[in-house]
Amino acid sequence: MTEHRPVKDTENTAARATPTLPDTQIVTEVEHYTDRLFRFRCTRPPSLRFRSGEFVMIGLMGDPDPETGKQKPLMRAYSIASPAWDDALEFYSIKVPDGPLTSKLQHVRPGDAIILRPKPVGTLVHDALLPGKRLWLFATGTGIAPFASLLREPQTYEDYDEVILTHTCREVGELTYGAQLIDAIRQDEMLAELIGESFADKLRYYPTTTREKSPKMGRITDLMRSGEVFADLGVGPLAQDTDRAMVCGNLAFNLEIKAMLEDYGLREGANSNPAEYVVEKAFLD
Repeated sequence: MTEHRPVKDTENTAARATPTLPDTQIVTEVEHYTDRLFRFRCTRPPSLRFRSGEFVMIGLMGDPDPETGKQKPLMRAYSIASPAWDDALEFYSIKVPDGPLTSKLQHVRPGDAIILRPKPVGTLVHDALLPGKRLWLFATGTGIAPFASLLREPQTYEDYDEVILTHTCREVGELTYGAQLIDAIRQDEMLAELIGESFADKLRYYPTTTREKSPKMGRITDLMRSGEVFADLGVGPLAQDTDRAMVCGNLAFNLEIKAMLEDYGLREGANSNPAEYVVEKAFLD
């Protein structure tokens, strides 16, 4: 069952709820997309500084130990889906019925507290790439989260002539978050004012599904091998001189597309050694 109505903080939840631990933040909005996917927003620590595309550790307290009664925090790496300039933090998550953390996290509501360790890290940042003309953002499932941050970052459009987001999911409903994101960006008056009215013309969106029927079906790697994605977008295959890429998805996808990017002549970069592509190893859908 798909739900699209966000539960928002309509009465200033953050003001009513006071964090009880140093790393506690308050949930301000929750939206469920499918029985497997949801997003939520929470307060942002005033001292938190991060680069769009990075991740932090978030979590909840676990159940009390049956013998000692003590509780331990359940923590997991989550890419920050909101841009570095946002005054709140957004996260996009899967729901795993028996998952140690997500089985609990999926039930949070505005006013609830979560634990956030304010030490952002990650490889999906502009600093890890050499200058180029076209930026490819390859995502599967919730791997779109860091790109939701980068696509709302003015530098992304200042650095590149063209930005292409590919998002592959199993079912159509799982593409909702990305589709809404793209629509919102294209209508974002603040970004238009900061970068220029035509900034949205640089943004290309290429969603695909692998199970449920949709306008474009197939794994993005297969569509790249066949050349279909390049024909659809009217661009040539990736080239070292012009193209840069960021990858975030499940482990099998990351390994497969990494090998493909190497075949195109692209080299893996890092914060300390920028190159033509980067892969987020710590965030696996």
